[in-house]
Amino acid sequence: MSIAFQQCINPDCSATYDVGQILTACPKCGSLLDVNYDWNAARVPMSLSEFEERWKSRLNPVDYSGVWRFRELLNFAREDQIVTIGEGQTILQKNDQLARQCHMQPGTLFLQYEGLNPSGSFKDNGMTAASTHARMVGATMTACASTGNTSASLAIYAGVTGHFRCIVFIGSGKIAFGKLSQALDYGARTIQIRGDFDDALARVRQICEKYPIYLCNSVNPFRLEGQKTIMYRILEGLGWEVPDWIVVPGGNLGNSSAFGKAFMELRMLGLINKVPRLAVINAEGAATLDDFWNVHGLRWNDGRPDSSLLESRYQKMDAANERASTLASAIEINRPVNLIKALRALDVCDGIVRKVSDQEIIDCRARIAATGFGCEPASGATIAGVMRLRHEGVISASDRVVCILTGHQLKDPDLTMAYHSADPALMAKKLTPAGVQHTPFANPPVVVDNTEKDIVAALGL
Repeated sequence: MSIAFQQCINPDCSATYDVGQILTACPKCGSLLDVNYDWNAARVPMSLSEFEERWKSRLNPVDYSGVWRFRELLNFAREDQIVTIGEGQTILQKNDQLARQCHMQPGTLFLQYEGLNPSGSFKDNGMTAASTHARMVGATMTACASTGNTSASLAIYAGVTGHFRCIVFIGSGKIAFGKLSQALDYGARTIQIRGDFDDALARVRQICEKYPIYLCNSVNPFRLEGQKTIMYRILEGLGWEVPDWIVVPGGNLGNSSAFGKAFMELRMLGLINKVPRLAVINAEGAATLDDFWNVHGLRWNDGRPDSSLLESRYQKMDAANERASTLASAIEINRPVNLIKALRALDVCDGIVRKVSDQEIIDCRARIAATGFGCEPASGATIAGVMRLRHEGVISASDRVVCILTGHQLKDPDLTMAYHSADPALMAKKLTPAGVQHTPFANPPVVVDNTEKDIVAALGL
């Protein structure tokens, strides 16, 4: 008998459902769902360090996985049901170069590089869990809406395993070709609708409700169970010590929601002695959470956030036809589906929200890359957020801070080339419309004549 069950997050409902049901919202009240567990019946380790034993049996695919080696903390599937392709082989790297740039002490700033996942982004942490649940319930077709990374991840799991036919919905706005090319290459049926991500998500949810298609966006509670493990790997990389801060880009808010749930559970189980603070960093052009949190004062409020405030703000968005707009396409989302869960995470982690400009984002993306960790634009929001919070005095120079780098730099090579090329025409096409006027950290190629003299002169020898 499974120790797992699905449960409505609305405390005035709290209805529970079997893990064998395919649900993306509570049938009774429409609220988001969690995957929860009967922890009294679970075999939970006495210490997180017990998970280190799994490194000795890495020929077992579920022990090799950086998600499933922590399976007692997301125990909704039998081992023979797990769908894994070796996700979670990621790096937590101390970065003193960036610490200096952020005016922090050496040994305090860490980058969690999720670009090493099979599809090149953090999404694989969640997609292995969603694909596992899809297999459990006998699904043959999976689908998602995407700004790029989700589609690449879903498509690679469908392609590698051969279990599912994969459909991805994308909008007609900005989507990085590096991401879209993955979905096409991995065999996904790609539907491009006239609209943005929010339109695509609304449509795919409608289609999945009417037809036998398993939805894999982060409104799926099993997706977020997999994304909890990013936090477990960070703790593992820090010798099971809890950092002072986790800094994460805010898009659809699945990561921040999952991180909050991870720490809420670890604290409840007595496996950690403190909870880190959480900083969610929005792009200025997609700052819905920042608007709700910092302008309107929306809070978790013990699971009863002000629904009238939410409805009023979204009605104004619709009336004004507001659309998200940022070069960081991975977080170009105006209606984050996990906003309520993110409010809970901010409550659990004494969190804060900030927004940063596209200029700050792509400059910081270049700063990160110059230290050897090329990442997608959205990841630049983390260091931009740290710099802002250091300037405000919210993060101290001695705080231990972990920044989540969500995806690989080859997810959006066009933007990288536009930044570094020194080509005014390319910059005007790609960067200037977004308000980016300068590229202070550009490293353009040096064009010289094909002579030894000119080459040596360019090298300064």
